[in-house]
Amino acid sequence: MLTLGIESSCDETAAAVVHGDRDVRSSIVATQHELHVPYAGVVPEIASRRHLECITPVIDEALRTAGVTFDDLNAIAVGHAPGLIGSLLIGVSAAKALAWSLDVPLMGVHHLLAHLHAPALDNEPIQYPAIGLLASGGHTTLTLQHEPMHATVLGQTIDDAVGEAFDKAGTLLGAGYPGGPAIERLAQRGREDAIRLPIARIRGDSLDFSFAGLKTALLYAARGTPVGRGREARFPRDVDSLSDDMRADLAASFQWTAVQSLIRQVDAAMEQHEAQSLIGGGGVLCNTRLRQELEQLAQRHQVDLRIAAPKYCVDNAAMIAGLGHIACAQGHHSDLTLQARARLNLDAQGC
Repeated sequence: MLTLGIESSCDETAAAVVHGDRDVRSSIVATQHELHVPYAGVVPEIASRRHLECITPVIDEALRTAGVTFDDLNAIAVGHAPGLIGSLLIGVSAAKALAWSLDVPLMGVHHLLAHLHAPALDNEPIQYPAIGLLASGGHTTLTLQHEPMHATVLGQTIDDAVGEAFDKAGTLLGAGYPGGPAIERLAQRGREDAIRLPIARIRGDSLDFSFAGLKTALLYAARGTPVGRGREARFPRDVDSLSDDMRADLAASFQWTAVQSLIRQVDAAMEQHEAQSLIGGGGVLCNTRLRQELEQLAQRHQVDLRIAAPKYCVDNAAMIAGLGHIACAQGHHSDLTLQARARLNLDAQGC
């Protein structure tokens, strides 16, 4: 069975053809990073307009790369939630039109569940139950899964997502945007123990995350404690006045603290719940330091570590198509009333 996946939840326009739930025949991603660099973040209106320009060429390229035509497709899957509503509408509208015109099943797929399926792409099936870490620019979530179509949320960020914190750190330190790869590059020249930054401690046995305090602590470490009050408050120094070594030390210390914040909660989840696998997806899972720490954690708990390949950590349509195949096989079909949803609880439904 060949499924065409379509993904447009944020600032990547993606299409992929997948055979079954894991055999990726093509995966095409058109990024928009250069458009959003001046704003150090994604501008929704700009994103949706670029999706409109790219959606047809990207789908055509996915079919060409896979060596198939529209007539060869057996199903259409689309990420319909959560995300930027204007961006989602482009992908959902294209998927509906294709499913109707080709008379094939349509599956609306939860974007975050798809990230947790991504480790299975071009790989062996995931062994369940599994503890999942989803870390991206918009989400930081811990889950427990007994099968790929459903997840129970164990913990999530109460403020900034970890990817958002990396983006703000990249801007603050003049490292660039997106912040994840920029901070990792800068951190390679720095010392992780140079500056002590806080790891948020949520009350009780909570598995939630918090990164707002880390972001603020980095700001003060870089520019000093503000002098004065209200609108009169001024920082003692600018980031431009810092030496290259100091900026690298701040980046390395920030990265270490952010990674440890994630690892501490994943470790606690592994202690509280039995699992055969530790899985990870989302753009932040491209971080080398985080992948190393997760490998050590999995070895300590004697579970199978399944992290998505870097090309499948970022937003892509192969994960949408793969999970869409599973949804179709289980009889979870959508119809032409499928709606784009800016928000949708991860544990509210499968797809």
